[in-house]
Amino acid sequence: MREDVLGRDEELRRLGLLVGRARDGRGGALLLVGDAGIGKTTLLHAAGAHAGGLQLVRVDGYEAEQTIPFAAVQRCLRQLHEHLPALPDRHRHALEVASGEAAGAPPDRFLVGLGVLSLLGVAGQRRPVVCVVDDAHLLDPESLDVLAFVARRLEAERAVLLLAAREDDELAARTAGIDTLRLGGLPTDAAVRLLAGSLPGLDPAVAVQVAAATGGNPLALVDLAGELTVRRLSETTFGDEPLPIGRHLEQFYLRQVRALDADAQRWLLVAAAESTGDADLIDAAARELGLADDAADAAETAGLVERGRAVAFRHPLVRSAAYNAAHGKERRQVHRALSTIAEKTDLPERAAWHAAKATVGTDEDVAQRLELVADQAAARGGFASRARVLAEASALTPPGRRRYARLVRAAEAALVAGRGQLAKDLVDEIDDEVLDPVSRGRLMVVDADYALFVAAPALTHAAADMLAAAELFHDEDPELEQTALVRAWERALPAERSATGLDWDDVGRRLTAGAGVRDGDAAVVLRALGALVRLPYAEAVPLVRAALDAFERMDDASFLRLGASSVGLATAVWDVDARHRLMTRCADVARDAGALQALDCALWALALVEAADGSPRRAVQYMEQVRELRRAIGYEAEHVVNLSVLVWSGVAREQVHAIAGATLATGFGGVHSAALAGLAVVDLADGRYAQAYDLLAPFVADPFFHVTPTLWPDHVEACVRSGRLDEGERVLRLLEERAAACASPWALGLAARSRALVDAARAADDASASARVEEAFGTAVALLDGLRTPVDLGRAHLLHGEWLRRRRRRADARTHLRRAAEILDHAGAEPFAARARRELEAAGDTVAVAAAPGRPAGLTPQELTVAELAAAGRTNAEIGATMFLSVNTVDYHLRKVFQKLGISSRRQLADRLGRA
Repeated sequence: MREDVLGRDEELRRLGLLVGRARDGRGGALLLVGDAGIGKTTLLHAAGAHAGGLQLVRVDGYEAEQTIPFAAVQRCLRQLHEHLPALPDRHRHALEVASGEAAGAPPDRFLVGLGVLSLLGVAGQRRPVVCVVDDAHLLDPESLDVLAFVARRLEAERAVLLLAAREDDELAARTAGIDTLRLGGLPTDAAVRLLAGSLPGLDPAVAVQVAAATGGNPLALVDLAGELTVRRLSETTFGDEPLPIGRHLEQFYLRQVRALDADAQRWLLVAAAESTGDADLIDAAARELGLADDAADAAETAGLVERGRAVAFRHPLVRSAAYNAAHGKERRQVHRALSTIAEKTDLPERAAWHAAKATVGTDEDVAQRLELVADQAAARGGFASRARVLAEASALTPPGRRRYARLVRAAEAALVAGRGQLAKDLVDEIDDEVLDPVSRGRLMVVDADYALFVAAPALTHAAADMLAAAELFHDEDPELEQTALVRAWERALPAERSATGLDWDDVGRRLTAGAGVRDGDAAVVLRALGALVRLPYAEAVPLVRAALDAFERMDDASFLRLGASSVGLATAVWDVDARHRLMTRCADVARDAGALQALDCALWALALVEAADGSPRRAVQYMEQVRELRRAIGYEAEHVVNLSVLVWSGVAREQVHAIAGATLATGFGGVHSAALAGLAVVDLADGRYAQAYDLLAPFVADPFFHVTPTLWPDHVEACVRSGRLDEGERVLRLLEERAAACASPWALGLAARSRALVDAARAADDASASARVEEAFGTAVALLDGLRTPVDLGRAHLLHGEWLRRRRRRADARTHLRRAAEILDHAGAEPFAARARRELEAAGDTVAVAAAPGRPAGLTPQELTVAELAAAGRTNAEIGATMFLSVNTVDYHLRKVFQKLGISSRRQLADRLGRA
């Protein structure tokens, strides 16, 4: 690293270590944060100078590009363009659409992030890459999100990403999870040495006082030292408290600007107003204003700017001083000239931005130009930029409907971009009484979505709000109406029995009527939902199956819009295979689109249904994918809790109840119900039948559509074991009727298992009854075998084995109990597996039952997830897409896994992980 960088030995060491690791195939990232003039840019230049033999990519943030989505990413791509053909098709296409070089569906910013990550990985295979990003706080929000994503994912690439920014709350939130180095002032000895080089002959005692006055800020030491004379130091308290550097430096530069002639000051104003430093645009605008060609010479001679293919200010504070030195009228004239030139040179985003800066009051023409820019931003996936531009357009719009309609669309874009607080701030500015019906409906949708986004108690009436929005869309926009009706159902699911403001008969009628406003996939789904709510179950089944067929043939865009409702419909007809297939597709489509919020919801739901009806072990795997996803986004992931998964882990009941209660208070009644149902199942495993009954009975008394019937088998078992046989048989008849109507092997198998329990309790000593019991258990095992419900199959073997042991048929009992123990071990249902082992011991089994291996010693959660996906046959590319890792990182983790486990192949890996 550079030896002329004083007082930064430790910082230079860290940067050198990062660059060196990139040479060795270990990627990394560092964010430098500090005040203006503290030396961030100097350190970045030092890192770049040390990158001999590496490819250096430089990107700066500019204020003028903050509303141009992916502007910084586009400049990064230009420097690595030769490597684009080597990327996977969907990554390359996402980058091309985001940069405006290709048409297509707007990519999510995190899909663009995966593309940039892949690009750095490919480029690094030829030559290690050092990507340096200065003024990151001025990046457009999409580029900042992309680069932050890449910084968190760089692991096994020959690439390093270095960012520098000023302290900023929003930037801190967007860059969470990135290794950060906060720069302070120089140590006193280094500050004095720097002063000695700037002001030869300065008294050492005064130098120490100057160093203290500037807080060791290098730029202030160089530029202010000449002004901080002994007299000024003695007249102030500078020696006791550091100067407010930003203000004093800007005043210093302001004096330098005003010392120039009028034309030079005007040229500096043009350069300051066009913050990207586009030399051609600046010179053309200067000519538009009548300035001489040599107007810039004095500013360059004074050391305030450097001119080349771009104009670079000595420091952002110089730019700020040059801009603030002018009066408002002068600034507007300059922006108007820049807008004119940008329009002539086909730079519509920049032209509109400058036109807005040149406007006083409102101007509908300029607002329309901004709205067009916002539409272009959305087409490239720049929804955060769209929100900002539409908010600016609204401010320029004369009072009335159009102004607030633009704010509604801005709030919609903010939510899509994950900017919940921005959406809330925009909504708070809207007078909904002025809005047209469609905009008012869209505003209600934003409110409901915001409640879900922040887990607000308002979630309880989100479904009712969606219905109200659908009513406003009626006769105005059929697609919006149908989408709102489907989402009304979806919003009712997390709230479940806590939902307020709903009359379910009316909801059913509204859903059915909504199907008639427009043909298509949404109509098929609405007919199914309406039937599930209103019709007798047997009549609803064909309509539900038609909707499931429609989901199977939908294109990805429609499925991403409507697919979330498939889980409830598939559960309603007990089609566990279709449910898994459709939910997996929800995750895959969201992953392919880079729609990480939708993916998070899909993975969470997969974990929930696996914990409730499938395999707790698979549920844990899905939750690890959720955590990995949240790490990639920058959220705190280590304490993410899914209560349905948590109940299988042996956590104290009181803790689960406490968390469930807190969740219910926020409106998530469905999560609360799933937690109580999970506790009830564990109670059944441990023989606490009365407690299980107490937890399950309220669900039967106050049912919720497709959810409650899946609890009937557990309720029957709790009734039988706690002496409530008549109630158990009544619920069993309901289960049998539903199983016959849907003809699902899962429902029929559970009905047979429940029938065996009831009949065994009814006639314990009746030989003919014993034959019926045995037949029912056999039917249950046959129907459940091979389904994605191993816990239900294991429990059928367990109950059958227990019954046989109590009939003194110990040899037959051991067969079923061994099978139960194996299945339940591998499924991760430890409470039932432990019970099966106890029963085996009581049946005289001397053969040890191997417990499922769990996480092999030494593997991290991330390594285990990679290993399990590899063992399941996924390629490295597929694993990378699933976990938002590069192929290089996946390969790196697999090599570590193989080394830790002492194996050399994926087949050995599958055996070692104990796959069933």
